[in-house]
Amino acid sequence: MVDDPGAEPLDHTEEEEGGPVKSFLEHLEDLRWVLIKSLVALSVGMLICLIAANNVVKILRWPLDRAKISYPGTNQVVTAYFGTNLLGIFKLSPEDQNRFSLGTNRFVAVRIEPITIGTNQLLSWRVDDNPALAEQALRNSTILVNLGPAKAFFVAFQVAMYGGFGLASPFIFYFVVTFVFPALKMRERHYVYRGLFFGIGLFLSGIAFCYFALMPLALAASQMYSQWLGFSAFQWNADEYFSFICKFMLGMGLGFEMPVIILTLVKIGVLNYRILSKGRKYMIVINLILGALLTTPEVITQVIMFLPLQLLYEISVWIAWYWERKEKKLEAEDKSQDPGV
Repeated sequence: MVDDPGAEPLDHTEEEEGGPVKSFLEHLEDLRWVLIKSLVALSVGMLICLIAANNVVKILRWPLDRAKISYPGTNQVVTAYFGTNLLGIFKLSPEDQNRFSLGTNRFVAVRIEPITIGTNQLLSWRVDDNPALAEQALRNSTILVNLGPAKAFFVAFQVAMYGGFGLASPFIFYFVVTFVFPALKMRERHYVYRGLFFGIGLFLSGIAFCYFALMPLALAASQMYSQWLGFSAFQWNADEYFSFICKFMLGMGLGFEMPVIILTLVKIGVLNYRILSKGRKYMIVINLILGALLTTPEVITQVIMFLPLQLLYEISVWIAWYWERKEKKLEAEDKSQDPGV
């Protein structure tokens, strides 16, 4: 096949860079469409979550229902019921234990029931032998309340906002990637593709780890800490609870993506092991700040969030060290096999 002498030569540089060079105004137009499509995706996600707000609320309440409460000491703990209603959980003093004589079990369920003596109606109590009722004391019994006539609408909008962002995030991510990719070389795109694949998995893993493991522990710790300070923790403001749990899960999901971002930058050549090792002390401060910003101003939850984030950073540092060590070994082998050296 004979090449056409009049044909324009192929621009391999353009192919490598991902497309034709655009003017500044054309880039602004592309950015405008990225923002528009992202806002549309976010609006659709929020609308879906607003329609199903009651189901989303049930999902977000699950960690609170799963939180386990511990009671220091050996005092007897009584769970009082009136019919099917839970009246309260009471930790008896040694004097009350001797006075009521409720048995030797530490956790006891008591039912308050009406009785008739002559013409009088009185309330009495009896011990219920059902162990499941007695163990209710080990579960978090905090009630979520709305303290205001408009709070329910605010909670629904807040839940829809966080849930809509979660639903729309894959589409927003895709729109941003299509805007940035033309500026990347083929080698850089390869690493970004791999980073996106592992990043989505780690993001979902971080949310799942927070939802199933960390949140029940953090909520139980928060309630016990409040009781230790002498405050009641059986009622929480609903909007503060949902704001806390959503920010905690979102922050943990983003935190789990840190190794992907760091290692992608290492592969591209922006970072290396020496820079990461020197930045360890700064990352400790950054992770502590993230723990303070994305959780409540309470030390336990900040530490719970800080530890996995710092552990992920340390794993990234050692992976970068391993990659550099491997590359140096390959370079040394190539030099030893090159007869011209």
